[in-house]
Amino acid sequence: MGALAEYLEDSLRFVLGYALRAALKNPKELLFIARYAFLQRRAVKIRRAHEKRGEHIPLFLIASITAGCNLRCAGCYHHALRPEGGGGMTELDVGDWARLFREARALGIPFILLAGGEPLLRPDVLRAAGCQRGILFPVFTNGTLFDAERLALFDKHRALLPVLSLEGGKTQTDTRRGGGIYDRVDAVRAELCARRIPFGISITVSPGNLKRVTERSFIEEARKTGCVLIVYVEYLAADDAEDAAALDDGEREELAARIDAARRGGGGPLILSFPGDEKESGGCLAAGRGFFHINPWGGAEPCPFSPYSDTQLRRAPLGDALNSPLFTALRDGALLSAAPHHGPCRLLEARAEVARLAALQSPVEK
Repeated sequence: MGALAEYLEDSLRFVLGYALRAALKNPKELLFIARYAFLQRRAVKIRRAHEKRGEHIPLFLIASITAGCNLRCAGCYHHALRPEGGGGMTELDVGDWARLFREARALGIPFILLAGGEPLLRPDVLRAAGCQRGILFPVFTNGTLFDAERLALFDKHRALLPVLSLEGGKTQTDTRRGGGIYDRVDAVRAELCARRIPFGISITVSPGNLKRVTERSFIEEARKTGCVLIVYVEYLAADDAEDAAALDDGEREELAARIDAARRGGGGPLILSFPGDEKESGGCLAAGRGFFHINPWGGAEPCPFSPYSDTQLRRAPLGDALNSPLFTALRDGALLSAAPHHGPCRLLEARAEVARLAALQSPVEK
């Protein structure tokens, strides 16, 4: 097994160990995690068999199951990078997504991150995901569409882990997401906690909230509300005009140091950082090294921040994306290496080169 595969498998074992410990006082969740961990034995064997054939299987997929969203947050990369309405294309239907989830399980992929737009606009796809065995589905949601039906859906299907988007406290969240949003999400946190449904929070880190969201008091407060996972996502400017809202190199180093300190403190939620954790893995994990992205219309893309595709999964099996000319060119080239580069996202910085590589391949419907 290669160094990257070993690093990813070690990371998976760490996450599973953390999840088991966190679920010890929650019988319903403990039963799900125990079953999930058992099924991962089979998944590990599948991935190792592929590795022996020279085929690397990533641990993650990111599936944007809809382009629709009920909010219009300031600086949203999804609206900035993608055409309204998908350029006239229709979104994948629930049958397409269910097939892709089954194919992911057959390949041994243990995590599929459901995103959007706003994924709670597609309860049909959430139900299809929840019925899959052996895959955990973190659902990245703005948290404003929870109602009795959707809460019951998450309660029934413990494979669905809600991850609520916040920007820090009330002022920071409402400034970016709209007035009253923090209070609505906070009410959802209380309801999830009352139902003993584990949840995470996702935070877009910018210069304005860097210190607040990495303070020990903030992390401890999140733990007390029932949060088991914090995902820090560095703000990525979709164009040069928004660069001032992104972290500079010094702030990026400060973020990494503060996250390291929080992890060493222990006793809190599991903490993940994107793309900062990629330093540990020897470079960018996109294009199938650690994950790839499926857009709402079925295009297989290296990353949500790199919206270029040469494989249409509406027509092709999931495995075709891993061996696509675009993904292969990116993995074999230098764009995903750990070499120093400006800004947090190497592929966003090199978008012209990625677009060129995609254009060199056989054009397909995105």
